[in-house]
This record gives sequence, C-alpha cells and structure tokens, in this order.
Amino acid sequence: MRRWAIYAVTALGVLLAAVVGIGYMLPVAHVASADAMIAAPPDHVFALLTDVSAYPRWRPDVSRVEVLSRAPVRWRERGSTGDITFEIQENMAPARLVTRIADPTLPFGGTWTFQLTPTSGGTRVTITEHGEVYNPVFRFVSRFVFGHTATIEQFLTALKRAAGQVR
Repeated sequence: MRRWAIYAVTALGVLLAAVVGIGYMLPVAHVASADAMIAAPPDHVFALLTDVSAYPRWRPDVSRVEVLSRAPVRWRERGSTGDITFEIQENMAPARLVTRIADPTLPFGGTWTFQLTPTSGGTRVTITEHGEVYNPVFRFVSRFVFGHTATIEQFLTALKRAAGQVR
C-alpha cells in the first residue's frame, strides 16, 4: 500500500512539473476572437456594453460593479474570478469599444476590442482579446483546459440574452 502512495505522489509531481514546464514554453501573449449575431441594432448593443453598472443584471459571472470614475470610465467587477478593475480605452459609438484590464497585480491582463457591424438581422459583435497570462500554470490552463475563447463566448451568450430584453 505504501508503495502505491509513493507512486501516486511521484506521478503527481511529474504531472505538475510537466504543466509548469509546458506553461513556461507557451507565449505570455495571445490573441483570441469570437463573434455572434445579436438580434438588436448596434446602438442598443453598444448601450449594453457601455452601461457597466448594469452588468450584474445580465452577466451571470458578475455579482457587483463599482464604478470608480466616469472619465475615463473605470470600474471594478466582483464575480466568479474575483475582483478585476477595467477601463474603457477607446469608445467609438456605436461601432467599436476597447476595454482594458487596469490592475497590474493580476496574473493576467490585456484588452478586449468589441467590433459592432450592422446586419439585416441586427448586429454582428466580434470580440478580440489581446491577452497576456503571466503565470505559467495559468497559461497552461488557459490554453489547454478552458481555451482562450471560453470567457469571450460566455460573454457573447449573456449579451445575446440581454439584447433580447432590449428589443
């Protein structure tokens, strides 16, 4: 029995070393993108994106938002991943919005660029993430377990639901 415990601990150590080693080999920076059709006009979708204080009403991953400033717009989200501070870096209503993680103490950072394109059925929303993951274990998990687009796709799903309430 004791021999199996030694084998298990050794295997766990080898697995952890492999995760860390692979994580170090992955680039810190990545680009990921996903898009969705939203059945609402661009100005309505843009209003949803820029009304950050309303995020807890339609984003299931956000429990609270504290608006820190209006110019530039900065806010802190409390949610399933902890507290994260963001700011709007570029606002070209209703076609383009760029948000940035504004907390250098986090093990990740980057920007999301929202591109809104009018279509006959509403709006095509494309989110492009220019992300950085500093911790090698998080890099491994982000790349191989969750995938770089998981958070983007979750956001787009919530945005679709919220836009349905607007229309």
